[in-house]
Amino acid sequence: MSSRIFAAAALLLTFSPMWAQAQVSPVQIGSDIPKEWHEPANDQDFVKREVMIPMRDGVKLHTVIVLSRGSARAPILLERTPYDAGSFLSGNSPRLRDRLLPGDRIWADNGYIMVAQDMRGKYGSEGTYVMTRPPIGPLNPTKTDDTTDAYDTIDWLVKHVPESNGRVGMIGSSYDGWAVVMALLNPHPALMVAVPESPMIDGWMGDDWFQHGAFRQKMFDYFAEQTSAKREGSAVSRTGRDDYQEMLDAGSAGAYAAAHGIDRLPWWQRLSAHPAYDALWQGQALDKIIAAHPSPVPTMWLQGLWDQEDIYGAVRSWEALKAKGMTANNHLAMGPWYHSQINGRGDVLGPLKWSGDTAAYFRREVLVPFFDTYLRDKKPTQPTPHVIIYNPAEDKWDRFADWPGAGPNALTPMYLRSGGGLAHTRPASGRESYVSDPAKPVPFEQLPVRMGDHASWSTWLVQDQRFVSTRPDVLSYQTPILEKAVRVQGAPFADIFLSTTGSDTDVVVKIIDVYPATNADAPELAGYQLPVSLAIFRGRYRRSFEHPTAIPSGVVQEYKFRLPTVNYTFKPGHRMMVQVQSSLFPLYDRNPQTYVPNIFFAKPDDYRPATITIEHGMSGASAVLLPIVASSTAAEP
Repeated sequence: MSSRIFAAAALLLTFSPMWAQAQVSPVQIGSDIPKEWHEPANDQDFVKREVMIPMRDGVKLHTVIVLSRGSARAPILLERTPYDAGSFLSGNSPRLRDRLLPGDRIWADNGYIMVAQDMRGKYGSEGTYVMTRPPIGPLNPTKTDDTTDAYDTIDWLVKHVPESNGRVGMIGSSYDGWAVVMALLNPHPALMVAVPESPMIDGWMGDDWFQHGAFRQKMFDYFAEQTSAKREGSAVSRTGRDDYQEMLDAGSAGAYAAAHGIDRLPWWQRLSAHPAYDALWQGQALDKIIAAHPSPVPTMWLQGLWDQEDIYGAVRSWEALKAKGMTANNHLAMGPWYHSQINGRGDVLGPLKWSGDTAAYFRREVLVPFFDTYLRDKKPTQPTPHVIIYNPAEDKWDRFADWPGAGPNALTPMYLRSGGGLAHTRPASGRESYVSDPAKPVPFEQLPVRMGDHASWSTWLVQDQRFVSTRPDVLSYQTPILEKAVRVQGAPFADIFLSTTGSDTDVVVKIIDVYPATNADAPELAGYQLPVSLAIFRGRYRRSFEHPTAIPSGVVQEYKFRLPTVNYTFKPGHRMMVQVQSSLFPLYDRNPQTYVPNIFFAKPDDYRPATITIEHGMSGASAVLLPIVASSTAAEP
């Protein structure tokens, strides 16, 4: 052992001079992270700029400008968003197309300057965030709103982007579509064209928050994600894998909000304090506001026929402007899409398969030519259609010179008949009853329900309704097998006469296409019950949306309400069906069926079963009112 130690010591002495020479004199070491560094962009085919654009009150908004290298006299495409302006570019490819989502690539291909901007108070922008900030006025006493912010942004862009031709178009879907409409309330002179896609127009009547007063509990996740942090917050936590059971166990929507901390968010506090269609909601109804202040900007109102979030606003805004005689510069477009599917692939929707990519076709053949017309003075191959709506049953685009109004007077009644019949002839008598039990609400999709699952959430409006058709609390009415086609073009109405043993109720009506029992080409669609149009209506608002009233027990009342717009053909060999029920849970909060001042905060004892009786005869002939046309009014393509 001693000899090995001695040898090691001798070896150390032998090499110690070399170690001494390798020692470095002490120096001051700085940070390895420089103040500024950018990878050389010589091989990039695009230029990206990030700027802070000042608004009239001094607040600066974070804005991302992207253009192809070498651009000159190019039009600007502006999108204002609360969802992170920087996120429309992803990855690190030096090629712009590789960095863009499918729906944006066509703009790069056509040489557009693409601009995205964070709204006030979100992500990189200064200021405070207010959910769908109301226009300046009684609900917004400040001197700024998203109308002024859009105006100031466009003014800056046309002065500070030298590669532009000084013309701007706006586009955006959902909340971003709302921002487009806000810009139209006082458009900058350089704003030449606009396309609000599935815009949030009236959150109480049918977009996002409610439908006819019934609250969309799906939005709890959105409230947490959007308002709990300046950047993206987290969705509501789940203890289980079934939203149906979890929300049922929680009780009321207010109880669920309290259990998950949503009750501490100012937006929920404001929303839940206004369950009726009062001044808060009326003052933000953009279809009415835009009709009162019509814009000269050529505008295309666009939405999906099965939009599960914003199926109300685009068509209602177009109709409001039509009523004001503003059809010359306003167009209506509806595709066979779920919410915002126009920006992705559009060849399938759930089990439905189209002959091609309908979204890509629309972007290429309609959308870009529409923008080019006003931003480049480039005449399209064919004129922009005044109205273009897909016919899903015939798998084709229909172009219309006009589109029927929404009034129920020109509609054809299809009467609900005892025994499950559906026919044009009015029955002389009859009624049918079911028990609606809040402890066992009808699900809006097959269990388990996972509203955070995009695949099921985006396609629930086309799910096969056979999963509820045999429930005792769902009444189904259908025609005999059709011998000839039935075409419907416009907005159907439900006209239901019913009584309840409770003092409040919800009414859900679905119009369904029942496929033949056999289908050799698509066996998965054999006997399929495809919802064509459906809606929910909160009974307390049957007389007034602003002033709810209790329903008198046992007294027949009329519930007439509009269903989503359709352009559809019920083919020979199919059947037409109508389903009626009293809940659509957990998407919509449960009606306790006992009248309480605010359903958001109903107590457990308020939830009681009630017997619902649908009238077919002298006390009221329940029906759906359909916009049936003898032959299609579509123009030849």
